Amino acid sequence: MASSFDYGTTGDGYKFVKHQHNEASYQNAWCSAHGGVTEYENKDFTRVDCLTATNAVEFDFANKWAESIGQALHYQLMTGKKAKVVLILENPQQQMIYYNRVKALALKYNFDIEYVTPAILNLKNGQCSNYECKCHRKK
Repeated sequence: MASSFDYGTTGDGYKFVKHQHNEASYQNAWCSAHGGVTEYENKDFTRVDCLTATNAVEFDFANKWAESIGQALHYQLMTGKKAKVVLILENPQQQMIYYNRVKALALKYNFDIEYVTPAILNLKNGQCSNYECKCHRKK
């Protein structure tokens, strides 16, 4: 079975998942479309990726699906708004398994879940509108 992720290796030999666009690019696009506040700071100095009228939203790439749940639930505790995970699926056909894992847990533990794909970024020539995104760096 082919990997669902594109891996790189650091100079020290550590393996990491490579992404074409920054998490913040997806976060900004989604949060703007939902009238939310990005990087809302809680009283414990943690930051909610996007706080909407109804949800405390955590964004993460599919490879960090498990981590996203804990963060979202913590943000629910801090804000009183329902936890929501927005999973970033760069390759939905191969990564849907991670969304389905979170969805099963969301049904059992009563938090919200959805996913986004690169389509939300409205790419033009492979670049998104977030000029701080790595897609704008010269190669």
